[in-house]
Amino acid sequence: MKKKVCVIFGGRSSEHDVSCISGTTVAEAMNKELYEVILVGITKDGHWLKVDSVADIKDGSWRKSNSKATLSPDSEGVLFIETAEGISKEKIDVLFPVLHGLYGEDGTIQGLFEMSGVPYVGCGHLSSAITMDKFFTKVVADDINVVQAAYVPVRDYELDDMDSVVARIEAEREYPMFIKPSNAGSSMGVSKATNRDELIAGLRLAAEHDSKILVEETIKGREVECAVFGTTRDPKAYGVGEIVAAAEFYDFDAKYNNAESKTIIDPELPEGKKEEILEIAVRIYRACDCFGFARVDFFLEDETNRVVFNEINSIPGHTSISMYPMIMAHAGKPLDKYIDELIDMAYTR
Repeated sequence: MKKKVCVIFGGRSSEHDVSCISGTTVAEAMNKELYEVILVGITKDGHWLKVDSVADIKDGSWRKSNSKATLSPDSEGVLFIETAEGISKEKIDVLFPVLHGLYGEDGTIQGLFEMSGVPYVGCGHLSSAITMDKFFTKVVADDINVVQAAYVPVRDYELDDMDSVVARIEAEREYPMFIKPSNAGSSMGVSKATNRDELIAGLRLAAEHDSKILVEETIKGREVECAVFGTTRDPKAYGVGEIVAAAEFYDFDAKYNNAESKTIIDPELPEGKKEEILEIAVRIYRACDCFGFARVDFFLEDETNRVVFNEINSIPGHTSISMYPMIMAHAGKPLDKYIDELIDMAYTR
């Protein structure tokens, strides 16, 4: 009997459109002989809709669906579908979130999944919350002695006394520096400051995205990413890819809208550095209690060849330019195969 797998995409975050593409990629790659794929899209304003087909996702017409979907928190694991004809119940075997950013990758929806009693793909609610929040990820990385960019934490309410905040930051960090919202995905709200005015503007921009802000030292080096796969007990790092950003740094626009940005799979690295990156990626994955899959990002510093941890993403992108599926395919584990393994893992949580 086919498993009923509910692929959930879209969502309320700034990465809504990217999630729709990722959801399409995952749904199309699923083995239709093994799975009955049920599509649920979450609109930007938070409405859950039953979607008829992948074609509806591609042309955007799914947002006009008249079928509302509700995942019951009751442990019977039922999706309620509401149409003009009434309400029906759909028993779900596995939930497969392909959501990026807030309300999808931050533990909130994972908590609902756990209440529903339905096995689900990916990290649990606590792991998702930790990895989504850059500040708490840094706390974990510090605890296991992983090298990362030095940072100054700032809360949004501190910006009421901007002069004091700027003085504290300038006492600890040198220009240029990066300003990042702690809880935002795909480099949203990130900026680079080379002087005080840019620092103030960057702090205000970051505060639009989150109440916690990180001001980091600038690491000059190559941007590399690592694909990790498996349970917390036995994860494996499958390979390394390199980002060659068209812009000064790899922000949302450079990642998704600039064709000059490139990805290189299995780049040539100094001796021993690939192995070091893979080893650290697994340590971070375990320390954050990850499960299923995650992409771990690093810098390889120019002058020192230091491997510097940057961040971890608990639901890697699956667009045509996304690094994670490229690395996995290069390692001999194409998307349709690791989807099968992710679904099997959901039952072992």
